[in-house]
Amino acid sequence: MEHGKYPNTSVHVNETGEEINLLDYLLVLARNKRMILVTCITAFLLSCGVSLLLPNIFTATARILPPPGPTSNISSLLGNVGDLAALAGISTGGSSGDLYVGMLQSRTVSDAIIDRFDLMKVYDEDYREKAYQALADHVTVSLGKEDGIIAISVDDEDPRRAAAIANRYVKEIMDLNVRLNLSSSGRERVFLGNRLALVKGDLANAEDAMKDFQEKNKAIRIDDQAAAIIDAISQLKAQLASKEVELGVHLSYQTEKNYEVKALREGIAQIRGQIRKLEQTPTGKKYSDDIFVPTSEVPELGVQYARLLRNFKIQETLFEMLTKQYEAAKISEARDTSTLQVLDEAVAPDRKSRPKRGLIVLLATAAAGFLAVLAAFLREYFARIPEQDQERIRELKNHLRLGRPKLFSSFRK
Repeated sequence: MEHGKYPNTSVHVNETGEEINLLDYLLVLARNKRMILVTCITAFLLSCGVSLLLPNIFTATARILPPPGPTSNISSLLGNVGDLAALAGISTGGSSGDLYVGMLQSRTVSDAIIDRFDLMKVYDEDYREKAYQALADHVTVSLGKEDGIIAISVDDEDPRRAAAIANRYVKEIMDLNVRLNLSSSGRERVFLGNRLALVKGDLANAEDAMKDFQEKNKAIRIDDQAAAIIDAISQLKAQLASKEVELGVHLSYQTEKNYEVKALREGIAQIRGQIRKLEQTPTGKKYSDDIFVPTSEVPELGVQYARLLRNFKIQETLFEMLTKQYEAAKISEARDTSTLQVLDEAVAPDRKSRPKRGLIVLLATAAAGFLAVLAAFLREYFARIPEQDQERIRELKNHLRLGRPKLFSSFRK
């Protein structure tokens, strides 16, 4: 073989210019092979024993599909996600999925789960707060970013209990959703019922007034323009009452600073302005842009009749509108179905999810082997320290060992 044909790749030059043969590293490992092997075998056996002592954990997962994004239109029979958020005290800034994730993690749902499965005893906790934390450590609620599906995963040593807890979470969130729907619809039903009773009484009074006037003054006929005014005013009054009902429902859980409340108040002010414009006009002045003749220009007896007829029309229109809304609220309250859809019920898993014993043993053995190799090189390094440096290390050890007694003896003196 010719000299220099195969370069010596096992030689490395360090910063001081000394050549370090890679065989020296192998020699260090060979000298300490017993210590390295014993360390790895010991770590292997210990990790096997520890991993076998760890209990098997099973994971059961249930999946639900929340309804589409929240709306805030009260006239859509309430019972929507926007109102649920207001009742639950949760901001609706995010999606409906975020809303339901927050509801699943609420204390109301946690209390029901803990009490039903006696989890304070299962988790061996004496305090409720500790039980909340233990339950949170065993339950994971996640929201899919792509599909918006909510996954409820429960970890437990008992696979059947894990599935039962996951399915119970689904049952609790659906029951809570129904209760909040019923509470929202019930609130509107009561509000509309009270208003409907008042309007019903006003309508009866208006009918009696019309009847008395007609009996006293016989038949009174008003012209088409006055009739148009009456119809316009009655429609505006009905719109005004509808806005006031909607405002009343909003104010039951919102403040005056809410943008919907402000918009409703502005709409009410505009409607009232239009009504004032039709009901009264200064003497001698007509509105060129008004297609109606003001009520102040109808003859006196006709004006009285027109006012009575107008009031009757208003109360009649308002009564019809409130009756429809009241019936819709009762239908909404009677519904006991949830807007949530169950995609997958949790089933008892037949395979554990953790611990991964093979991985634990592999990582523990590899870590022990690495530390053993590091210890071998440190041992070799200290063995090659010059005699002068070794003497300094021994002196340093002596000072560290004798420092405390000397310090205490100085205090005794």
